[in-house]
Amino acid sequence: MRYVLGIDIGSTNTAAAVARRNGTTWTRPEPVGLGADSHLVPSVLYLSEDGSLRVGEPPTDDGSRTTRDFVRRIGDDVPLLLGGEACAPQTLTAELAGWVVDRVHALEGAPAEAIVLSHPAGWRPYRRDLLHRALSDLGLRHVTLLPRTVTVAESHAARGFAGTTAAVYALGGNSFEAALVRRTPRGTYEGFGTPQGLDPIGGADFDEALATHVRTVLARELAAGARRGTQAALRGLRAECARVKRELTVDLTADVVVSLPGGPARIPVTRAQFEEMIRPTVQATVDLLLRTVHGADRTPAQLDAVLLAGGSARIPLVAELIGAAVAVPVEVQPDSQLTAATGAAMAACQVVSPRRPAPVGGPAPVREQAGPARAALPVPRRPHHDTPVPADPPPRPPVRILPLDLPKASRLALTLSRGREG
Repeated sequence: MRYVLGIDIGSTNTAAAVARRNGTTWTRPEPVGLGADSHLVPSVLYLSEDGSLRVGEPPTDDGSRTTRDFVRRIGDDVPLLLGGEACAPQTLTAELAGWVVDRVHALEGAPAEAIVLSHPAGWRPYRRDLLHRALSDLGLRHVTLLPRTVTVAESHAARGFAGTTAAVYALGGNSFEAALVRRTPRGTYEGFGTPQGLDPIGGADFDEALATHVRTVLARELAAGARRGTQAALRGLRAECARVKRELTVDLTADVVVSLPGGPARIPVTRAQFEEMIRPTVQATVDLLLRTVHGADRTPAQLDAVLLAGGSARIPLVAELIGAAVAVPVEVQPDSQLTAATGAAMAACQVVSPRRPAPVGGPAPVREQAGPARAALPVPRRPHHDTPVPADPPPRPPVRILPLDLPKASRLALTLSRGREG
């Protein structure tokens, strides 16, 4: 079946979604299983001993052959080092995008009709052009780049949001973005005003706040067991805290379990305790959201909603503080980590099947209502156009960056670190 593909390469995880053609309509976008047992795959690349570039967390990590959070570095003249080789961050980003395209191609049995890749809302033409060139060098010459905040709005619109103007609050693992979007006469979304961001601030800070609490509670045991390998037992503490963070989004209490030499230790944490740990950071994101609204000469009352996205956006404190600051609906989807990817797939539908503008005075466009996962969507609309922004100043004199010397078919050889072929 013919399909389109949306990709979101976040600071910590990458997600993808496809929408399939169903006659003259499209099915609701569905997430793609990128990991062995998850829709997400870590936004991590590592150079294996055989010289192939692989996706995901490596079995062992000395730091010299692994790179992460490279999307944020696009536009930086200083290259990243991977296995001693200098690599441009846009090349690494394109490699990961190419791996996703190849994996989905293998799963679907055919290439996508259109591909939309999200990017940070604050990017200007210089960064977008760098990524476009890197994608083209890998043979991906017809990828549409859209601001992540626009694809988030598209995803919410596909699930019933019918507003005209909204603020988008995107809280990732190591990044936060706030931006305003509005519906165009053609029914698509565009950004306006000046996007704002806090970098690096995100869900990883919440994990570390909880880990700090655990280390404080266990200070005596850790001091007593320092000679018996206690520090080695704490290597998985951040991952355990991330699990508890997710559990506390639905439960009022959870236990952090730490394997100490003398046996497992359980540290109970209530949602109220956790929220007090992270409240200053969350409040900083809400304050920036308000500054973004006021910077566009709007007031919160002029918004139709605040649309949330990102893995930590489902933390109840986030909606609570936003709701206290703006008297408009706050909307979050069940799996907010996939919001930007599903919205990118919706936008890809519009690249293939643009919708004609509604006649002046005609009826408002009909929005899809929430329904079964494969329910048919209306014929999609015309593709987006990036919000006009002032051109970037001329870049500094370029630094010569040696390309990573990979085999010709290296992108096709990319594979999950778990050994599963992509």
